[in-house]
Amino acid sequence: MVVSVLEEMRIKDLGVIDDAIVELSTGFTAVTGETGAGKTMVVTSLGLLLGGRADAALVRAGAATAVVEGRISLPPGAPAAHRAEEAGAELDEGALLISRTVSAEGRSRAYVGGRSVPAGLLTELADELVAVHGQTDQQGLLRPARQREALDRYAGEAVAGPLTGYREAYRRLRDVSAELAELTTLARERMQEADLLRFGLEEIAAAEPRPGEDGELAAEAARLGHAEALASAGPPPAATAHGALAGDPADPSGVDAGELVGGAHRALEAVRGHDPALAELADRLAEVHILLSDVAGELASYADGLDADPLRLAAVEERRATLAHLIRKYGGGPEETAAGDGCSALLVWAEGSAARLAELEGDDERIAELTAERDALRAELSVLAQRLSDARAEAAKRFGEAVTEELTQLAMAHARIEVALRHTDAALPAEGIEVGGRTVAYGPHGVDEVELLLAPHPGATARPIAKGASGGELSRVMLAIEVVFAGSAPVPTYLFDEVDAGVGGKAAVEIGRRLAKLADSAQVVVVTHLPQVAAFADRHLVVEKTSDGSVTRSGVQSVHGEGRVRELSRMLAGQEDSALARAHAEELLATAARLGRRG
Repeated sequence: MVVSVLEEMRIKDLGVIDDAIVELSTGFTAVTGETGAGKTMVVTSLGLLLGGRADAALVRAGAATAVVEGRISLPPGAPAAHRAEEAGAELDEGALLISRTVSAEGRSRAYVGGRSVPAGLLTELADELVAVHGQTDQQGLLRPARQREALDRYAGEAVAGPLTGYREAYRRLRDVSAELAELTTLARERMQEADLLRFGLEEIAAAEPRPGEDGELAAEAARLGHAEALASAGPPPAATAHGALAGDPADPSGVDAGELVGGAHRALEAVRGHDPALAELADRLAEVHILLSDVAGELASYADGLDADPLRLAAVEERRATLAHLIRKYGGGPEETAAGDGCSALLVWAEGSAARLAELEGDDERIAELTAERDALRAELSVLAQRLSDARAEAAKRFGEAVTEELTQLAMAHARIEVALRHTDAALPAEGIEVGGRTVAYGPHGVDEVELLLAPHPGATARPIAKGASGGELSRVMLAIEVVFAGSAPVPTYLFDEVDAGVGGKAAVEIGRRLAKLADSAQVVVVTHLPQVAAFADRHLVVEKTSDGSVTRSGVQSVHGEGRVRELSRMLAGQEDSALARAHAEELLATAARLGRRG
């Protein structure tokens, strides 16, 4: 089967590394070197290529920028290749080129297939390509959340399917519960608001205002007020003006403007035939006479209706006071009131308030609907949680047995791993759901608390690995878990950074053998300080420092044959020319070859 392979990395100005090329291959590659030589920079470099956090402290002292470049061969149709091409990247003869730069100021840039991309894309590709494990990952395995994730990952679709349905119901229940809590918590405030709106609408309905009514009443009040004042001060101006235009019936000898204009018109009309200019003037006087008659008629009507009506004026003022009171409480501002538009603004408020009141009065119905939906969702969530818990319990049994079997091969023959699933009772009934006849606490991942337990020998009580496992045991547990994962949900490349910490002797040999087994189905790169592990590698890389403490291009060497014996001797005894160390190194290589790996 053709799988993805990390073929090569170039590291420049990163940590103690000046400029080095790390050539990798399929199978098992071991990376060794003296303390401080820069072995962990291999892990750091790959972490950067896979979207890890950029840190200015990684840049080599005196350098402006650190650069890491990687070449990963991908089989046709690989999901990582498809995702990279979606981002505009181009493959180079079936290989994906990835580059990451970090400046001394901490700025970072990422490139995939010659195209600048967000660092987040590197993280997406990493999920398909590489699993990185180091000391921090071992500590992470101690967290219950990571242990639950490990179990769910192992279970695959058996848990993923129920978990998807559970999460959807959980999100809906959370939204419904939040809305219901808001409605019930604010019920008193909303009731008070409804009472105020209802009172205001009743006041306006009783007044029955019309659009523009306040303006009309203001004009009428002004006319009635002036009529009363003029009537008390003498003959009204309208009557006087009418007498001047049409004459005073009480004074037949008086002369009015209409009669004078009419006489002038008659005089010109008699001679209009003698002069066209006089004819034109006669026509104009005729028009003036008509206009005077019209104005006199309107003045007569106005004067007839000008009588002061105190009762009407009082009614108008009372109506205006009523409307003004409502407008001040519910209507528009001073501008609308001054323009006589207060009643229109009042009716707009009433329309909006009626809609709001209908919404508030519907709260009880809405609360009842939400309560019913919440109860239905809680019941549904109980069923889904039970289904999810059952799937995890079945997977937990298989997972524990598989990891225990792997530990048997890692010099922990009598150790036993158990995966415990526990439920915590809810503090209050309203805060839990019914599962297995109990009201238990629940969250976005279900009701299960997952914990890995280790019984190191027969008769020992299984204890949480955080309390019952030493550093070496924890390393082997993590490796065992990864080997189990390799058989269920493998990735093409595994990188281990001193996964063998705290281990020695026969356990170290077994770790090397299990890493070699993992390399049968994936590319495995291990940064190690144990010669027993390095002896099982198909390819052995040594990181060497120069006299000034830097690692140069030639500082990462592939060793084999005699060179490999010397490196293993150094790892065993701290010196390459020790006859005893050399004999032990040759024995380790022979053991590895006998167990199925090349020496």
